[in-house]
Amino acid sequence: MRDFAHSNRINFAALTMSGSGAVRRAALALVFAAIYAASTTAHAQKLPGGFVYLRDIDPSIIQDIRYASANNFVGRPLRGYQAAECVVKREVGLLLKSVQQELALQNLSLKMFDCYRPARAVADMVAWSRDGKETPAQKRYNPSFSKADLFRLGYIAARSGHSTGAALDLTLVDLKADNSGVFDPGKGYADCTANVNLRAPEGSVDMGTGYDCSDVKANTSAKSITALQRRWREKLVLVMARRGFVNYSKEWWHFSLPGAGGQAHDFPIQRR
Repeated sequence: MRDFAHSNRINFAALTMSGSGAVRRAALALVFAAIYAASTTAHAQKLPGGFVYLRDIDPSIIQDIRYASANNFVGRPLRGYQAAECVVKREVGLLLKSVQQELALQNLSLKMFDCYRPARAVADMVAWSRDGKETPAQKRYNPSFSKADLFRLGYIAARSGHSTGAALDLTLVDLKADNSGVFDPGKGYADCTANVNLRAPEGSVDMGTGYDCSDVKANTSAKSITALQRRWREKLVLVMARRGFVNYSKEWWHFSLPGAGGQAHDFPIQRR
């Protein structure tokens, strides 16, 4: 970087010694544009080998990365989420692109809630579950039991497949529907098992519960949901299974790709 700037200072000095004012101004603009571009490239997020930003694979896939916001069960951004970006293993991203292409023919889209999750965010979740505090807003996500039971019941773990880049949280969006509902942090929504018109809006099809709902109703094969909600869940599972993704039975939104994981990572998620 210093060598680049130094060489351009010399070139600029030579240009400013001769020529009209317009030429000198143009030369100045070119030099500073080049320096800015080099600086931007040097400070861009460098992902570990094999990881990609999903937007670079398929920008049409909707993203609503909850842990980069306050719209989640903790009520604040989790450690390591410095940007609301879906990062995945390249193989996973290409398969998601294939899923999206199939869904597009039906006026549907994937919506990503979470992708790669830094190990520090996993530790943040565990610490939160054990801090002995629980607000009404947090209780919306586990209405039937205390958050202290989340770890014991398998809803929170000390290690997560998300940290390998091969696990995903997602849902379906009906592109023909009104998806304009926006989460209002000051509003007292009903819990995640309530009617879709009472719980927090998610801009997606009604799967019977909200995302991250720690309740038996969120089990993929739960009996307490409507026939339409069951069909949506089955559609999601089927379209993902065609590409080799496996659903976690306790969470209709969670899928992983066997064999694509490997090492857990802890690099922060930054802007593309």
